[in-house]
Parts: sequence; structure tokens; C-alpha cells
Amino acid sequence: MPKRKKGLDLLILALATVGLGFMAYQAFETEQGTYTVATEDSFVEAIAPDAQVVADHYGLYASVMIAQALLESERGTSRLSQAPHYNLFGIKGTYQGEGVTFLTNEDDGSGDMYEIRDQFRSYPSYYASLTDYALVLSQPMYAGTWKANTTSYQDATLALTGTYATDSSYNVKLNRLIEQYNLTQYDY
Repeated sequence: MPKRKKGLDLLILALATVGLGFMAYQAFETEQGTYTVATEDSFVEAIAPDAQVVADHYGLYASVMIAQALLESERGTSRLSQAPHYNLFGIKGTYQGEGVTFLTNEDDGSGDMYEIRDQFRSYPSYYASLTDYALVLSQPMYAGTWKANTTSYQDATLALTGTYATDSSYNVKLNRLIEQYNLTQYDY
């Protein structure tokens, strides 16, 4: 693989991180090593099969699960979502005694954001993250997200707003991702 100038590599990484959408994996070398950046499409393709199985088992919408993973993990690029933590959903606390502390943004309920430091669960794999997420949504406070209690994914995303996330426009963001990536194709 040809060497590139360090500044160009950092620009490519920055563009990928903000989600400008490369169409495939982009691998490049720097003095620090080789980096691979996934696109949103490849991230969805990577987690969709497991998301479908888990969502079906727990009576949830795979489309909502994948949209939340896209949003919460910054399209699979956040430090929390990558090895060794694999936390796709920003779930706080510990998982089997494992956790990590990160800065996070919270919404005060009126749309104003503020930053706090909090502990997040650390998982051994994406599958464990997906399954634990489904277990969290199995709690009665999230009954409005279950397929049995809804008529569409929009009902589920609305039920997550103000409960799962403090972001007062959480459902709008999730619905936009579901439509943008045609995620309803993963609901059965």
C-alpha cells in the first residue's frame, strides 16, 4: 500500500469520523500504523444479521436497534463502540463487572445540552452489546418499544424519547436514520 502524508491521513480519518460516507472500507497507513475506517453501510451490514436475530427473539424492531446503534456509536466510530468495549448503545453501568468511564452529553429536557463523566458498560463483543440492549428494553418501562405494543417503528422510537435517551428529539433522529438506510428491511 502506498504511503500518504500524515496530514492527508488525518483528514481522511476526520472526514470518516464525521460520517461523510465513504462507500467501502478505507484502509491507509501512517507512521503510527494501519487504520481501517468503516462506512455507515458496512457498519449496518456488519451488525444487521445479529440485530435481526436478537430483535426477533425479544419482540423488538431490528430497524430501531440498528438506528440506535448508528446514532449512539457515532456510526461505529466512537471509542466506546470499538474494542475493547463494544458498547453500541451508550448503555451506562457495568456488564458482568466490566465498565469504563467517558464524557457524555446529556439533555436537560428542554433541548439544552451539558457534559458529564459517567460509567458505561464494556462488552466482549457486539453480539453481547446487542443482547444486553434487548434485555434492557425488556424492562416494563420500555414496553412502548415492543412490537406487541406498537403499530410501527415510529411508536417505538417515540417511546424511547425521554426514557432511553434524554435527547428531546431522539425519535426524530432515529426515524431519519431508519428512513435514510432503509432499515425496515431488517424487520420481520
